Amino acid sequence: MISAFIDSLLARIPARRQTGITGEFQHIRFIETPVGKVRVYDSGSTKPCVVMVPDGPNVIEHYDVVLDLLSQQLRMVCFDMPGFGYSHPRHSYEHSLDQGAHAVLGVLDGLGIERATLAFSCANGFYALRAAKLAPERIPNLVLSQTPSLTAMHAWTARVIPRALRVPVIGQIAAWLFRQKAATSWYGIALPRTTDPQFFRETALNALSGGACFCLAGVVQGLAREKMASLCGVTVPCTMIWGEKDHSHRGTDPNSLHECIPQAEILHFQDCGHFPDIEQPERFAEILIDQVARYA
Repeated sequence: MISAFIDSLLARIPARRQTGITGEFQHIRFIETPVGKVRVYDSGSTKPCVVMVPDGPNVIEHYDVVLDLLSQQLRMVCFDMPGFGYSHPRHSYEHSLDQGAHAVLGVLDGLGIERATLAFSCANGFYALRAAKLAPERIPNLVLSQTPSLTAMHAWTARVIPRALRVPVIGQIAAWLFRQKAATSWYGIALPRTTDPQFFRETALNALSGGACFCLAGVVQGLAREKMASLCGVTVPCTMIWGEKDHSHRGTDPNSLHECIPQAEILHFQDCGHFPDIEQPERFAEILIDQVARYA
């Protein structure tokens, strides 16, 4: 599709300024997956493994505290999905559920990991669900954050995402032109009024200025083409953490996740917004460690 080609082309324009990014954070490298090269943090060990993915415009560097906390007891892997951070998308990457799932499984293969808990958030949670459906023997459990049903996410997109971004080609160009403005304004909507957004904004803008990509239109359009049936029938245990002070999801029912995974347990963080995993890293770490121990 031409929109995927444009996304890939535009993402590589600021990438020419990219310098030294693998040395800015310990244990980071690039690995190949079936859908393209991705930037990966791997703490490395023989401990039970958890894989996390930043919710753009967040990047791996937003996760330094929670990764440090969890690496004491777990093997922690965190990677930028294609089209986000420094994982630049191929011309053929359309952010479909299958492509996203194969990015996840490709990271496991590339790192020689047989089994891993997936701790994904928001739209990335759908790729985790699809990976768990395709390879349940490799995904013992899921810990999601801010991931409702796909139907509810489609409704959220209609409410929150500007119409222009939902139009192929036009959306890709607009998302690229206004990526820094979108990143700046997003944290004001996504975080509680009592949370200082400075760290979130500065980290995202530094990444974008250094060549990171934020293919928001691509993921919005890609998931808009998907149907709930692709996610129904997931059998692995699932826990979802829901931030109650996420203003963008004010009209979203977190219980809608039960449409595709009825067994999901839903925990509420009353003081968090869109990013409960990094807004309250200590509390999140306790829950994640408990979940991994339960299903390891």
